[in-house]
Parts: sequence; structure tokens; C-alpha cells
Amino acid sequence: MKCAVENPVQADQNLRRIFLVGNPNVGKSVLFNALTGAYTTVSNYPGTSVEVFRGTCEIHGVRYEVLDTPGMYSLLPITEEERVARDMLLNERPDVVLHVIDARNIERMLPMTLQLIEAGLPVILVVNILDEAERLGLRFDLHLLEEKLGIPVVGAAVRRRRGLKEIRAAIVGFDPSQKAVFGYAVDLERDISRVTSCLSGQYGLDARAMALLLMQRDESLTELVRSVEKDNFAVVEGAINEIAFDRRVDLHLRISLERKRVCKGVLEGVISEDGQRAIDWAGKLSELTMNPWTGVPLLLLVLYFGLYQFVGNFGAGTIVDFLEGGLFEKNLNPWFIDFCRTYLPWNWLFELLAGEYGIFTLGVRYAVAIVLPIVGTFFIAFSVIEDSGYFPRLAMLVDRVFKQIGLNGRAVIPIVLGFGCDTMATIVTRTLETRRERLIATLLLALAIPCSAQLGVILGLLSAVPGALVIWGGSMAGLFLFIGFLSARLMPGEKPMFYMEIPPMRLPQPRNVLVKTLTRMQWYFLEIFPLFILASVILWAGKMTGALQWLVEVMQPVMRLLGLPGQTAAAFIFGFFRRDFGAAGLYDLQTKGILSPAQLTVAAVTLTLFVPCVAQFLIMKKERGWKASLAIFAVVTLLAFSVGFGLNRLLLLTGVPG
Repeated sequence: MKCAVENPVQADQNLRRIFLVGNPNVGKSVLFNALTGAYTTVSNYPGTSVEVFRGTCEIHGVRYEVLDTPGMYSLLPITEEERVARDMLLNERPDVVLHVIDARNIERMLPMTLQLIEAGLPVILVVNILDEAERLGLRFDLHLLEEKLGIPVVGAAVRRRRGLKEIRAAIVGFDPSQKAVFGYAVDLERDISRVTSCLSGQYGLDARAMALLLMQRDESLTELVRSVEKDNFAVVEGAINEIAFDRRVDLHLRISLERKRVCKGVLEGVISEDGQRAIDWAGKLSELTMNPWTGVPLLLLVLYFGLYQFVGNFGAGTIVDFLEGGLFEKNLNPWFIDFCRTYLPWNWLFELLAGEYGIFTLGVRYAVAIVLPIVGTFFIAFSVIEDSGYFPRLAMLVDRVFKQIGLNGRAVIPIVLGFGCDTMATIVTRTLETRRERLIATLLLALAIPCSAQLGVILGLLSAVPGALVIWGGSMAGLFLFIGFLSARLMPGEKPMFYMEIPPMRLPQPRNVLVKTLTRMQWYFLEIFPLFILASVILWAGKMTGALQWLVEVMQPVMRLLGLPGQTAAAFIFGFFRRDFGAAGLYDLQTKGILSPAQLTVAAVTLTLFVPCVAQFLIMKKERGWKASLAIFAVVTLLAFSVGFGLNRLLLLTGVPG
């Protein structure tokens, strides 16, 4: 989830620029925070940094703008986030590029360092997570590595603030005139020279890097070269086609193998192993989480203790009971209503502030006493799980199942994020490789993934009726798999390969969890709390003009088809403004004893499946366009009421839950 304070600021063209680049999960965001003193979400899993965040810092009296780019594995992009990062390097002029790599995986990450050097970029290599590599028994001769690469190399463990002083010194003392050249096989060098000699335009990357990317069939770069070279592009294209025809080999694979060969030579003498590895408990736990026989029980434990007990029972139960039942219902609301009745002679103003849909008695009460405790406990649980590195392992665990619904394990990230906020999760679907995957994930998020506030309220509601909770959970899981299965078979498109970086498992740091939770709660108050006030004003206006009653009456036949009392229509109307608002309305009805267990089950299932909130719909329109968004809206609405109708009939026949 991204929060309001994480929005990028406007770039200052007069500042010197530092770009942070590298694979996901190597510590770029932590280094960004350490350099700028700002905070962005520091996620211990890949695929969340789809935006570029900017901050400023001062090093030895010189002001710099620092840019935290999305994770990338290569200058040849595959995903949207890699494309964003590559385009920044291509189109903007960095004064320093800090390439952050994981010391434990240096051999795998060094080929990208070579690419950055080949591109003529001013690179400083930061070998991060050195502390964990040393605990594994690895030792590095970074001076030798610096000598071989011809660029500054700094060892660091940024999370522990080790190496920050050296990184700042390397930035200040950086000499961009130093450039190393790495030679490939003779025949490959001949091909590179042939393509570079054909290029006549000016680009953000060196001609050598451009030639290599063109030979690897980089489509977006080919279009750029076409527009720059104009009539000369036919010569460039002809040279590349002739090379591909003459060699009859996969040039992409050939270039990758050559880079690995060069990196292997560079690392000779740089790494040693003392053979005394510490007991790696994290590695053992990591294997258990990805093995289906142990991973599924562990997942159930996480869901039970993390969501059901902590969020459902503690957040939606204990805290909400204290705030809503104790503080607001017994103390604040009666006092405020009496106060308004005494001093406000105008009924319309009384209704606006303290009436049935009043700003204080409904908007503030819902936002502070019902939804905030649930959202807060969910944010804590989510941050702990996020920082532990569990999500990528969950992706590996569910990959086989997700492939059956047209996705792969990588899609678990937006799906899980949806349990925090479906709106943000819809944005994160852009990290999926194909349009088909993004469309399926968006549909499933809109249909069967409740947001944190709605989930918490639903869990709180149904925890008192275990049978209803089982039916609700089974309905959500069943529909998620069934609709995904149908979508995978009806929706045409490419099926991508699954590749994901697996970060180490770590103990979450309390400070980071606290900062994340506070930042997200700040986002809640700044962006969501006003919506509760606005919704209560709209409902008040609807009540005063009679429009609300008209809407409720229009929905009465639908409610009767679902076997629900007429008052439930208001909760569905609330849900149109925000999902959690509707769930909170349902909570009100249940505490008043208006709903039977069967009606509660039907209402909870239908409301969860019901149309996404306004914010999510607008983001769907932005990401997928009007046509796809309206189609998803129609499908979700039809399915919600159809399932509610069928479930009501089934429960009436079976008498479950009693």
C-alpha cells in the first residue's frame, strides 16, 4: 500500500541527481531513507515500487536530488516497473548512479553492473547486506573488485547504518571520467561494432549499450531509434537483421552468457568462504514456508493468528467494543445529541450534526470507533508479515494454483495487498507482465477480495456465528477460484513465465513496523476519514430530500429476493460510497438484532461481492479503461446478487447456519 506522504515531489532541475537502481529487495528504499531522512514504504518483497520517489539531501555542502527507482533486473525491461526505471536512466541525466546489490547474490547481480557501465552511466557499486553475507561465511575483497570494475565500490549494511559514511564520501569524490571496458568474444564484438557504426543519433545511453539492446530486440528502444534515426533506421535495422540471420543463434542468450563469463572472471579472488557458516534458521524456515506440506499449515496459522485473532477478535472485537459501545454509545453520542438539541433550534442543522446520519453520530463514529481500530490492527499485522519476507514465499507456494486461474505466483502480491486496500492493489497489478494477467487480477480484486476495513468488520460480525464465517470464507474462496478458472479459459492472451526474487526471512524491526503503521494511519485520516464525513453529508441530504428513502424503496424488491429485511438496503447504499462504510452499516443492524444468522450470512456474502467502492472503480477506469471497468462493474454486480439469491435459497433449504 502506498500512502499520501509517499507521493513523489516535483523534481528540481538545478540539483545534482543521484539515482538508486538495482534488483528488488536489495535495500534501495532503506538507503533512500537514510540519505534523505524521508520515509517511503520499505517493503521486503518485490513488485511494489511502481512509482519513483524523490527526496533531497546535502552531502558536504552540496545539495542532491535522490531518486528511488523501481526494482529492475536488467536494462532490457520485461515488466512495467523495469520499463519505468530504464526509461529514467535513458531520458534523465543522473550525476551519480548508485547500483545497490545484495552481497549474498553478487554473482547474479553483477551482470547488471556491467550493463550500467557499458551504458556510460556514472556508476558507484554498493555491495549491501554485507552483514548477512558475512554471517553465511562469505568474505569480500572489495578493493580488488573496485580495481577490476574500474568504478568505486562500497561495502554496506544500510539497515544497520554501516557504510553510509563511505557511500557519501564516494558520491562527493566521484570521478565520472573513469570508464572501464569489458571485452566480449571476438565475433560478438564485431557485431556490436557493426551496429554502433550505423547509429548516428544522440541517446541517453552509450552506443555500445544501445547496440546490445537493439540486438536483443528491445521493442521500445527500437521505436525510439526509429524516431531518432528516421531515414537511417533502415540501415540500422538491416544490420541487426543480417546479424541475426548470419549467426542463427539466440543473441539474447549469447549476450547473457558472455556477461556471466566476464563477471565470473571479475569475481575471481574477490570472494572467499571461511567454511564456518552460522546456523541459518531463516533458511530452514524459508524452506518450510515454500513446501506445500508445511507451507499450507503455516499459512493457516498466519491467517488465524494474524487476521482472525488479532484483527478480527482483538481489533474488531475488544477495541471496537470499547470505543463504539463504551465511549461513543454511552458517553459521547448522548452528550453531543443533548447538547445539539438544547442549543440548535434548526432541525436541519441538528440532523446534519447529530441526527441518524449526522456527521458526528454516524460519520465520525464509523470512522473512529468502528473502522479505525480494525484498520490499525490490520496495518500492524500486515507490516509484520510484510517485513518478515513471507509474501514472496507465499507467491512460490500458490504459484501452481494461481496458474489454474490465469495468473502466476507473482500475482499474489496485488491480491494480498487487496486485503489492505483494493484501490492500491489495483494500481499494483501493473507489475504483472501481460494485459491478460492484469485484467484477471483486477476482476478478482473487485469481486472477491475485501479491503482491510471491510474484512475486519466482516470477521468481527461473523466470529459470533462460526457457521456463517465458514460459509462466507468458502463462498469467497470458491468464487475466487471459479471466476479465475473461467477467466483463464475465456480470456485470450499470453501466459508468462514466473520469476521472482526471494529475499531472506528476517525478524521485523519494531521501529519500521511502527513507522509504517503510523504512516498508513496518517494516510487513513488524510484520505479516508474525510470520505466518511462526505458520505454522512450525502446521506443526510438524501434523508432531508427524500432521495434516500426513494433509493431504499427501489432496492426493497432486491432485498426481498435475497431474503433480507428492508433496512439492509441502506447498508448496500452505504457500501456504494465505501466498502467498509457498508460493512459498518451491517454491523449496526446485527448489533440491534435485526438479522438472523442466515440473513447475516447472505448479507455479508452479497455485500463483500458487491460493487467496488467509488475510489476503486475510478482507479479501475484509469488502469484498464472505461470499457473494461464498466464490464467488470456489471459482472461483479450481477454475480453478487445472483450468489446472494442462490445462497439464501440454499440456507432456507438446509437451515444452516441455525
